[in-house]
Amino acid sequence: MSVKEGSDVKIYDYQGKKNISGERIREARLKHRLTQADLAAQLQIAGINIERDSISRIEIGTRFVADFELMVIAKVLNVSVDWLLYED
Repeated sequence: MSVKEGSDVKIYDYQGKKNISGERIREARLKHRLTQADLAAQLQIAGINIERDSISRIEIGTRFVADFELMVIAKVLNVSVDWLLYED
């Protein structure tokens, strides 16, 4: 794990990624036949202010996912947070 220090924020990387759930989020999104824009819209309705490009960055691992975001993503995609965090 590496740490990059900014002014007040530490950004952690795990195996070169900012999150470990991106691949599973993509898998679940595709299973539900949602576009990234569709998922972003559903998350916005659920109270998470997020755009399509942020979904893309989450899925490729270049954007951090907050715990509250992960909970809502899991609910919208009808999966568990545990499943999103599982690594193969």
